[in-house]
Amino acid sequence: MKTGVVFPQTEIGAEAARVKAFAQAAEGLGYQHLLAYDHVLGASTKSRPDFAGPYTSESMFHEVFVLFGYLAGVTERIEFVTGVLILPQRQTVLVAKQAAEVDRLSNGRLRLGIGVGWNQVEYEGLNENFHDRGKRSEEQIALMRALWTQDVIEFDGRWHQVREAGINPSPVQRPIPVWIGGYVPATMERIGRIGDGWFPSSQPGEIPTDQVHSDLGLICDAAHAAGRNPKEIGVEARISLSKIARDQWVPATEAWRRAGATHLSLITMDSGLDIDAQIDQLRDYRETVGLD
Repeated sequence: MKTGVVFPQTEIGAEAARVKAFAQAAEGLGYQHLLAYDHVLGASTKSRPDFAGPYTSESMFHEVFVLFGYLAGVTERIEFVTGVLILPQRQTVLVAKQAAEVDRLSNGRLRLGIGVGWNQVEYEGLNENFHDRGKRSEEQIALMRALWTQDVIEFDGRWHQVREAGINPSPVQRPIPVWIGGYVPATMERIGRIGDGWFPSSQPGEIPTDQVHSDLGLICDAAHAAGRNPKEIGVEARISLSKIARDQWVPATEAWRRAGATHLSLITMDSGLDIDAQIDQLRDYRETVGLD
């Protein structure tokens, strides 16, 4: 099981030096990937008293492709993961181009996690349809994979048409791995049929719940139906180090390993700790779990 860290988007600040320092510290500690959450617009709650989303206009989010393009030049080994990029609120060909560029500049260190999101305000601001986002995302994945693996494509879909065109430069990985986040049965079926991996939506810090095991069963069933080996579909677990006691770090890690997780991301964000203390917590985890 590969172990990585969640980039503390909401508290890292806007200064490049702090962003660089955190990524280099994670890599220096031996973590294998850096996972970043994604939001383009934050909704103001002044005129939305019933807004229930976890993030608002007061929450800072670095744009993930620009962030990873920068970090590609100041790191050497750590993998970059979007967890998850809200794909249907973006132009598909542009996402394919941006992802290919990050993958090229990082020498093949990108894993593209995608999801359909929850924030209708972002869809409206980006001029995309919120209501067909699930079905549309499947066609988007097909189009991106075509652009990543062929120099020139001809694509005639329900929402996308590309006539004898392609992206250049191509990515190092052909295609870039596409992992999918979500929790509804239709998403589980989609993951089993076409996804390279899954981001479970269980609460960070929890051991795998009965729902997680049930969802894994749905993914396996869909994979078998599509003629795929479900063991080739990755699973990215999350543990929030501040939401469980330190003596539970090892049991939680082992519970996810037994459940079949191939990757584990550690969350220090929203812990009330400053960035230096978060890095210390990541160091403590490695010592406690015995990764050093």
